[in-house]
Amino acid sequence: MRYSEEFRNDAVALVRAGASQREVCRDLGVSKSAMSKWVADAERADQGLPAAKDLPASEDAKVRELMRRNKLLEQENEVLRRAAAYLSQIHINAPKIVFPLVREMAAPGARIRVPVVVACRVLGFSKQAYYRWLQQPVSAREVEEAHLIEVLWELHADDEEGGYRVLADDLHDLGYEISERRVWRLCKIAGIQSTIVGRTRKSKKAGEPVGDDLVQKDFTADGLDEKWLVDITEHWTGEGKLYMCAFKDVCSNKIVGYAIDKRMKAGLAVRALTNALMQRGYPENVIIHSDRGSQFRSRKFQKALKRYKLRGSMGRVGACGDNAAMESFFSLLQKNVLDRKRWHTRDELRLAIVHWIEAKYHRKRKQRRLGKLTPVEFETIVRSAVELAA
Repeated sequence: MRYSEEFRNDAVALVRAGASQREVCRDLGVSKSAMSKWVADAERADQGLPAAKDLPASEDAKVRELMRRNKLLEQENEVLRRAAAYLSQIHINAPKIVFPLVREMAAPGARIRVPVVVACRVLGFSKQAYYRWLQQPVSAREVEEAHLIEVLWELHADDEEGGYRVLADDLHDLGYEISERRVWRLCKIAGIQSTIVGRTRKSKKAGEPVGDDLVQKDFTADGLDEKWLVDITEHWTGEGKLYMCAFKDVCSNKIVGYAIDKRMKAGLAVRALTNALMQRGYPENVIIHSDRGSQFRSRKFQKALKRYKLRGSMGRVGACGDNAAMESFFSLLQKNVLDRKRWHTRDELRLAIVHWIEAKYHRKRKQRRLGKLTPVEFETIVRSAVELAA
């Protein structure tokens, strides 16, 4: 079984928190050899050393080189796509802002040289306008602010509820030294605004669905990986809020994947989805049912559904029963972990959540709907029956 990097890091964190490797292996259902390797790799990483790996075969090296080149081409194509998308949204002199990119791509020393005529055609401008710009290019500050606006749009797409102060904090996390006042000015120029207007949340409206309701309150499934429910919960700690996005299999009630972070962004939902797919072997045509939260309506999440050939589903506005099965899990989590004590740090609460899900909910909590079996026991029986039938 393949495990996500987030799962491996949580397992190592439990060992470093004082639990023995044997206990963690038993609670999380991993082998002793895998656990030992994860701990050893973590220790090597702390020392700045690479993880111990066997030397690759010559064919594998060629494949990796091809994959590296393909990734580089995708990144370069992404630059053009983002530039075109950015120009359609901002309200400043767009051609002058993008022409430095054309000049850079057309430079003789560029690794992948793009002719001016091709770059201008893709970006929607004439080459004559570009050459006129060469006679009087824009200032460095205009270029810098155009780049900052592009980054702000990307951050806003991840968290549509965050205002300019939240965006300023995100920029600081990325290493930008910029004042909140400047961020406010750039947001005003670009038309970037929080989806929450005013001081209360009562004015916030649910977004339009980006998919039909394929579940219709039918929280049953004939087999594993047919329907997954997803939602996000939050809880306060002494350091601020901690958010968790989790995916639950309708057939077995098992939490097939989750991600935990200090911010509720679209990336949190995408990371949880990726972790779930990795754990389950990347099944296709799974119905992914959610509410109409901005994280699940985001472009990143919808692109991930299409990329992995999954079927998106969304409930109605203000109908909590449309995702009641997922809410029942979060209710258990609330009673058994979140409300048990005051959590001083996010890491403390994170490890408590991971331990309760993997050690208790999956492997010790018997459920009547599953015939008084745990989710792990139920899935083992179902998979054995499928293998025998095949």
